[in-house]
Amino acid sequence: MGRRNKIIGSFAEAIADIPDGATIAFGGFAGPGTPYNLTRALLAQGAKRLTCIANTTGGAHVPRMPDLGMLVENGQVAKVICAFTAATRPTDVLPFTKYYDSGEVAAELVPQGTLAERLRAAGAGIPAFYTPTAVGTELAEGRETRVIDGREYLLEYALPCDYAFIRAWRADEAGNLQFRLAQRNFCPVMATAAKTVVVEVEEDILPAGALDPDQIHTSGIFVQRLVKIPPAPEGLWTIRRQERAK
Repeated sequence: MGRRNKIIGSFAEAIADIPDGATIAFGGFAGPGTPYNLTRALLAQGAKRLTCIANTTGGAHVPRMPDLGMLVENGQVAKVICAFTAATRPTDVLPFTKYYDSGEVAAELVPQGTLAERLRAAGAGIPAFYTPTAVGTELAEGRETRVIDGREYLLEYALPCDYAFIRAWRADEAGNLQFRLAQRNFCPVMATAAKTVVVEVEEDILPAGALDPDQIHTSGIFVQRLVKIPPAPEGLWTIRRQERAK
């Protein structure tokens, strides 16, 4: 039977065993759900040759928060798998770009919905699936397609990962999670796709069973480690919350 109380005392302890070469999924949409504290801990821990899965490569936020781009700059990343590997606005200059252009880091561009479905498929035990997304584009060149009922579909493979870093609004000590508003985004599917799920939690972690079972967004069966975000400056909250506190 698994450990009932999953609370870990620090972010450093929660990610200390991550080895070189691990595949890690990072939740968040450049704000809601982004695991800033776990990312900062991984920067200090120093694991290298990582494959990182995320919505973006990071680096566009001002003020800058710990993100995937910092891991790239720190020489820890071998490959990124993202829905946005380039800036979404011409005024943004992402740190990742020069490392990709120089060949130091590889990149795999995946349409956002396909990225979510590849993660969901991994959690559901589905090894691959067909989708019409990206058919006829550069992303489909040289890859397997199939015509079904007169329409062409592209074969996509599930995307399992070793670890998932996510942020939740509330949790109980058994690992049941609630996300607030847009914070949910990739976090639930990443939790199902990973062998080890590490969560930074905004509110105080509650006793097991304290959350309404009908309001659980991610079941504790998928979660292995919980860390309560401490008060600033030790703990990093979202930029919006930090601004409200000033």
